[in-house]
Amino acid sequence: MKNLLLKLCTVALVATSTAAANVQAADLHVMSSGGFTAAYKALGPKFASATGNTLDTALGPSMGKSPEAIPNRLTRGEPADVVIMVGYALDDLIKEGKIVPGSRVELADSRIGMVVRDGAAKPDIGSVEALRQALLHAGSIAYSDSASGVYIERELFKRLGIEDQVKPKAKMIPKIPVASVVANGDYEIGFQQVSELLPVKGATFVGKIPESLQSVTRYAAGIPIGAQHPKEAKALLDYLASPEVQPEVRSTGLDSVTMH
Repeated sequence: MKNLLLKLCTVALVATSTAAANVQAADLHVMSSGGFTAAYKALGPKFASATGNTLDTALGPSMGKSPEAIPNRLTRGEPADVVIMVGYALDDLIKEGKIVPGSRVELADSRIGMVVRDGAAKPDIGSVEALRQALLHAGSIAYSDSASGVYIERELFKRLGIEDQVKPKAKMIPKIPVASVVANGDYEIGFQQVSELLPVKGATFVGKIPESLQSVTRYAAGIPIGAQHPKEAKALLDYLASPEVQPEVRSTGLDSVTMH
C-alpha cells in the first residue's frame, strides 16, 4: 500500500512539475515594428533567459498595405501574444476589438535624426536656421517611407519655408534603411527615426532635428484578443517598460516616455 501511495505521489509530483514547467516556458509570439526593434532585440533575449520563455518574433510595419504589416498579420489570424508598434496604430486595433483594451503599455518615444556618410563633414543642425541651411546646401536628401518621412515631406519642408528649393533633390526611400543609401554615397544626408539610423554601418549620426520641429512617435505595446499566453505576455510588457531597462532603451536612440 505504501509503495502504491509513493508511486501515486511521484506521478502527481511529476505532473505538477511538468505543468509548472509549461507555465514557465511559454512560446510567446511577438510582433514588433521598426523604431523599437533595436531595443527589443537587446532586451528580448534577457527576458527569455530570465523566465525560460522563448520568443518567436515577426517584424513588420505598424500600418500600411504590405502583408508584413502588423494589422494585416492579425487580420489573417497569425498567432500573437504581444504586439509592439506605433501608439496611434495600436489605438486603432484596440478600437477594432483586436487588442485587449487595458493591456496597453507605453514603451518609448522616437525622434527624427540625421546622418551623413562616414568621413563626411557633419553639418550643424542644432537650430532651426542651421537645419534650414543644411537642407538648402545638401546635394541630395533621403527620408523614410514611414511616419517620420511623411512628416518631413508634407510638413517639415513647408515649416522651414524651403519646400520649392529642396523637393527636387529629396526622395522618399521605401523599405530599406535610409542610412544605407547615405552610407553607399547615393544621398548626401538622410533623415529617419534615430533608433533606425544608429544600427547602420557606414553612416555617421549627426544629431536630432531641433525639438521645436520634431515629430515624436510614441511606441506602445498590447496583448491581442485570444493570446495564448496573456500572463507571460504581460510579464514581457512590464519588463520592456520597467525603469531598470531604460538605459538600454535609450542607448538604441529612443527616449524614455518620462523624459520630456
